[in-house]
Amino acid sequence: MKPKKFTPAHKSNNLAELVCSNSLKSTSPEKASGILKLEMLELDSLIIKAAHKSQLPAGGALAVDREQFSNYITNEIKSNPLIEIINDEILLLPEELNSPLIIATGPLTSSGLSKSIEDFIGKENLSFYDSISPIISYESLDDAHFFRASRYEESEGDYINCPLNEEEYALFHKTLIESEKIEFHNFEKPNYFEGCLPIEVMAERGVDTLRFGPMKPVGLIDPKTGNRPYSVVQLRKENSHESMWNIVGFQTKMKIKDQKEVLSKIPALKNAEFLRFGSIHRNTYINSPGVISNTLQSNKNPLLFFAGQITGVEGYSESSAMGLVAGINSSRIFKNKEPIIFPIKSALGCLTKYISDPSNKKIQPMNINLGLFDVKKPKKNIEMIKESSRQCILEIKNTNQIELDLV
Repeated sequence: MKPKKFTPAHKSNNLAELVCSNSLKSTSPEKASGILKLEMLELDSLIIKAAHKSQLPAGGALAVDREQFSNYITNEIKSNPLIEIINDEILLLPEELNSPLIIATGPLTSSGLSKSIEDFIGKENLSFYDSISPIISYESLDDAHFFRASRYEESEGDYINCPLNEEEYALFHKTLIESEKIEFHNFEKPNYFEGCLPIEVMAERGVDTLRFGPMKPVGLIDPKTGNRPYSVVQLRKENSHESMWNIVGFQTKMKIKDQKEVLSKIPALKNAEFLRFGSIHRNTYINSPGVISNTLQSNKNPLLFFAGQITGVEGYSESSAMGLVAGINSSRIFKNKEPIIFPIKSALGCLTKYISDPSNKKIQPMNINLGLFDVKKPKKNIEMIKESSRQCILEIKNTNQIELDLV
């Protein structure tokens, strides 16, 4: 619906605008996130290709330049002669369908369409609150109080690390606890996703919670002292020329003046210039089990598909993966072919099973993880998981079940 109408979190006129982190997480084939990306690349995923085209150094993570990423996808879509872009807000689902339709309106689905989806599925939409981390100008950092490193790597790494000693951490924690936060409306009840909690929510759980979360110092040695810091704040680059840095894991609902006050207690950030303040927004997703199948078709009308984060997955790669599955299967339905059920030995199959399994009465948003694979002790069996994943996708391709020249 952009640019005619924007959500509270979106600013750009382009497609594929990243408003939270700029990282698609790990590319390591030893991790579930990396296995998922390999499957998506094998299936010619536009999103993963765009991420590699706009990649920034970030250790083992696939971090991207937001503008390059968005521009690449926007240009690919606009230049495709088989795609028509209509910039309008859709308020209602059609009463009748003659061909496949995919609902991929994201976690910030506007209220009119959200209500129409709710009426269609016959169940109340669920929601959780997802916070955005601040972005800092590199020039405003105090280089006397940070060092470059990636965890467990001996050479200079891709992250800026801002160490705090015990006294500095205690002052930071106290100031954070006492800060003013954005108040919710009476009708809003925050239902946070555990993997993306605001830092103040974590801080309220105990004085050391942050030190075991986003401020954990493990795998890092401060070259100035030769020791591991008491706690550390990590910054990840936002663009290729390193002028903008994201505070990793520092999602927040603090008011702006309090963000300045609290973050100034971190020595490296005492004079920080904020290029974007942290904020909070409402995310909407459906309670998918019993509502959609593992082909992402609606149980009520198989011509209607759901895709993306609205299905109950969490993360850029996971949301894009659901778009890939819905795109493949809607194309097959359009050609009067059977949709593909991705095997649970694949990452794609694990995700579609999780969100569609009726035994999951009420889901919480889920990232891909090794625990979703049907394997005992998955970390010890990672080689088997990797090979099974590869074989699943190759078998589907080699039996001509997927035509990769489709739009």
